[in-house]
Formats: sequence, C-alpha cells, structure tokens
Amino acid sequence: MRTKVSILAFTLLLTVFTCSINGQFRLFGPKATPQPMRKASQLISKQAPLKMDQGLLKQATPDNTRIVVSIPKQRAYLMIGDQIVADGPISSGKRGHGTPTGHFSVMEKDPNHHSNLYGNFVDRSGRIVRGGVSARVDSAPSGTHFAGAPMKWFLRLTGEGVGMHVGILPGYPASHGCIRESDDGAKLFYDHVKVGTPADVGDY
Repeated sequence: MRTKVSILAFTLLLTVFTCSINGQFRLFGPKATPQPMRKASQLISKQAPLKMDQGLLKQATPDNTRIVVSIPKQRAYLMIGDQIVADGPISSGKRGHGTPTGHFSVMEKDPNHHSNLYGNFVDRSGRIVRGGVSARVDSAPSGTHFAGAPMKWFLRLTGEGVGMHVGILPGYPASHGCIRESDDGAKLFYDHVKVGTPADVGDY
C-alpha cells in the first residue's frame, strides 16, 4: 500500500515539475514575431483608373451616348450603342443609403453643384466647425451655417437628388446614394451627355 502511495506521489510531483518547466519555457522562451500593422491605404482595394477608347471617343456626342452603371463592379460606362467609349471607377451608396437602380435619364447638368442635404457646419470665415453633417438631422452650432458638400460635374438622375459627380473613391460603396466618380471620369461623362441621356443603374 505504501509503495502505491509513493508511486502516486512521485507521479504527481513529476507532472507538476514538467508543467512548471513547460510554463517557464513559454514565458521566457522565444515569442512569436508580431506581424507589422498594415496601412489604411493597403486595406482599401485599388480600382483600375479610367479607360478610354480614343477612336470611339472621337465619335461620341451628347446625341449618341448612354450611361451604364454597374453596382457589383463599381464601374460606370459611357457607351455608344453596345460599344464602351469609357470605363471608369465609381463608389455607389453604402448600406442603408443604397443607390437606386433602374432606368433613368439625366435630369439636370450642373458643373458646380452643392448638396442641400450633406455637408459641413462652417463659421463666418468658412472654417469647418463640424464636418460630415446632415441638414435634416444635425443642428448647427451657434455662429455657424450649413455649407453643402461640393458635387462637381453633377448629373442628376432622380428627383430626390441622386446623381453622378466627383467624389472620394475608396474602392467600395461608400456614398449616401450618389454615384461618385474620379475627376477625369466625371468631367468626361459630363461633357459627352445631355439632359435626357439614358442612364441604366443596376447589376450589370
């Protein structure tokens, strides 16, 4: 009986000693090398820049073009019939502010449009006191007024104000519903369409 107790005690001590050694090795031994943090710019997916068919571009006029916007591909196409004149990156509406899909036509062209809903509260000198606000939801701090966000080369597609214009392109849907474009893309589309130009937005 004493022999069994001694063996059991020895086994228990050996187990505790082994665990202690292992614990010390993990505590004081080599540590895993941490991975370097990725920059925010590396996390943003890169979009191919504006592409143009120079031969077709020479033929494009406001009377023969149409617009197609692909929400899944995050691209806008200026087209003559079924031929792609230009293909540019966009950023459509984020979740909760999805870009409406369907068949539209350009309702208005404004080279220096400003949003009447989204923008900043600025003071008399134009300094931004509070940015990224909604005129419907947020209250202006004392001594400030609402300044709508610039929407350069604006092409209105809906009566609610959704359209195409210059904006930030992070590589994914990020707008409040509008279709953001690059500077060169927005200018090219603006110059080659007219009020009444067809615009199809959807899963193309």
